[in-house]
Order: sequence, then structure tokens, then C-alpha cells
Amino acid sequence: MARIVMKFGGTSVADVERIRNVANRVKAEADRGHHLVVVVSAMSGVTNQLVDYAAAAASLYELREYDVVVSSGEQVTAGLLAIVLQDLGVSARSWMGWQIPIETTDAHGNARIERIDTNEIERRFGEGQVAVVAGFQGVSPLGRITTLGRGGSDTSAVALAAALRAERCDIFTDVDGVYTCDPRIVPKARKLAKITYEEMLEMASLGAKVLQTRSVEMAMKERVRVQVLSSFTDTPGTLVVDEDEIVEKAIVSGITYSRDEAKITLTSVPDRPGAAAGIFGPLADASINVDMIVQNVAADSKTTDLTFTVRKSELNRAVKVLEDQRGVLGYGELRADPNVVKVSVIGVGMRSHAGVAKSMFTTLAQKGINIQVISTSEIKISVLVAEEYTELAVRSLHAAYGLDKA
Repeated sequence: MARIVMKFGGTSVADVERIRNVANRVKAEADRGHHLVVVVSAMSGVTNQLVDYAAAAASLYELREYDVVVSSGEQVTAGLLAIVLQDLGVSARSWMGWQIPIETTDAHGNARIERIDTNEIERRFGEGQVAVVAGFQGVSPLGRITTLGRGGSDTSAVALAAALRAERCDIFTDVDGVYTCDPRIVPKARKLAKITYEEMLEMASLGAKVLQTRSVEMAMKERVRVQVLSSFTDTPGTLVVDEDEIVEKAIVSGITYSRDEAKITLTSVPDRPGAAAGIFGPLADASINVDMIVQNVAADSKTTDLTFTVRKSELNRAVKVLEDQRGVLGYGELRADPNVVKVSVIGVGMRSHAGVAKSMFTTLAQKGINIQVISTSEIKISVLVAEEYTELAVRSLHAAYGLDKA
């Protein structure tokens, strides 16, 4: 007998028929005697519709009321799944975030989980009851409904698994695991049996949409074993685990890409102390996240060109912030380029193997792909290239590191 958290995403519960499919999976685990918490998202497309309703109601709305509206999709799904489970003869009840309670900060729209009281759920385990929990939502210190940000149901599931000391957290989605690359671009991409928390965190933050980044951070911090599975097939999935659980670590585990990138270059920036702070300070104040940064000092050491990236969706805001500060910053020209993509090579094996960067740069050069910006970490190398080369870059790198081979 084990404690297992099962999480089902929007496509898995898109209609009542799919909810019946989910209920059958849950019943199979319950029949094995496991203690189960099932976390559900809203039906596919419902949250977007609720967001649109809020926007149509008022151009400026209070986030506390926004949370009331957008959290209702998960409530419907949880209730429907509990009804279907009961119809199958499984003892089950639905739980809203405030009923457990899942206590969060009061940052409405993007709250963070602070504490989960699992006493009542654990008591009902003794009665053989399955807990069906509405994901994405919690309760503020003032007793108001909060939401955890888009994709927050993954975070709900991992947090509950940590609080319950569950054996694992199974994330059911529309893909059957984590692949070495996006199979839509690289048909030879292979599914990984296991991947480390660090690798998964890099993949999630660099474009892979299998798991939400905050959920991976929490899983790594709390050492929750996460398994990514398909709701529609019975094939084995991918386990996200501690590095110690992987005996033979691949040098490179995967290639990712992100199209949500835009490049900004400021020319002739005065090369003096505080210049960078003067640029990035106002961007931070505007909640604009800066990623890759390259600085080139001119030969006379009096000016510098500064290039960095922001999210494509934030490009216009970033340009406006910098143009408003031009008189203070004293730069020469601002060049914005939204037609770029970030391609990344990821693998814990990089820590102990040299030559990974050389292979990446050589491969791209042989394909005539110019590298605009480079950034690295202990287990990742990212480059910025022109968007038109996305597929060529990704496929070439996947082959260069031997990831095409079975």
C-alpha cells in the first residue's frame, strides 16, 4: 500500500467521457489498496474562457475577484470526477483548496503555497476514501480564494505529494513522457526513462512544456519523485528523480528551444560604474525579466555595446522603458529584434566531460548558423540564433550529440 498523488491536466479531463477514462485509472489504483489524492485541472480551454470573461467584464479588475472567477474551472472538474468515481463504486469526495486548506500568500493571480494541512485527508485515507482536489487554487491569510499562476495544478500536486510524504506524484498529460527533443521537430527524438530534477528544471524553463517550472523546483527541493505519463496510453512514462538514482548519466540529455525570445541591443553606452544598473534597474522595476546578456567594450574603453534578451511578449514594454530613460542612460541607438530563438543543450554529464560547447559551436558553424548570444550554466549551454534556423539548429544538434541513436 502506498500514497500516490495523481494529477490530470486539461486535455485529460476535456469532457465527461475523458473524465470517465480518468476515473477508471483512479479506480484501478484504488483497487490495489493505495491511498490516493487526485488533483485536476480545469477542462481544456475553460480557464482561457474564464480569463476572457474577466477581461470582458472590466479592463481593470481586482485580482481577488479574478481569482474567484478563474479558479471555478477546477471546481467543476473536481466535482464531476468525484461523481463519476462514486458511480463506479469508489468512495470519493471533492476538495477545494480552501477546504483542505492549502494556505498561500496573498499574491492573487500568482500566489505561493506556504502550508498544507493534510490531517483530514489522511484521516479519510483510513476510511478508504479518495480525495479529488481542485488544482491551481488555495486560500489567502484573509480567507480569500487564490490561484497559483498558469500551470499551477502541477504545483498543487507536487506540494500535496510533499506534504503527504507520498511515494510519488504521477502527472498525466497528453504526452507519454519527457523526450530528448520536441518530436514534432525531431521525429527521431527518444523518450527518457529517467531524468534528473536539474535537467527537467532547465528543460521546463527553456521551452519544454511538459511540466510547469515551479512544480519542478518544488519537487527538487522536497525530493518528490515525479512521473510523467500519458492519460491516453498505458506505456511507461519518464521518472524525474534525484541525480543519485541515475547510474549512467548521459553527457547530453536533451535539446530544447524557446521562441518566446527577443533581443535588444543598446549601442555606445557610457562605460562607467553603474551603467548596467541604470539599464536593468528600470526593467526590473517594470517586472521585465532579462535573460541572456553580452557586453562588448569599445577599443577606446569609453563606451560599450550591451545586448540582452527579454520575453517576446515583453519586448514593446521593455523598449518603452529604455526609451523613456534614454536621456539618463545616454546610449546611442536601441535595436530590437523579435525574430530570434534560444536553442539549448542540457545534460548533467557536462559537469565531467569537456568539449560539449565545442561540438555545439562547430555543428552550428557547419550549417551556416550564426550565434548571436551565448549563455552557460553547469549543465546547460544556450545560444541565440535567427528564428529561421530553429529546426535546422535543433535537428543538427540532436544528431551531433548522438541523441538520434536508440
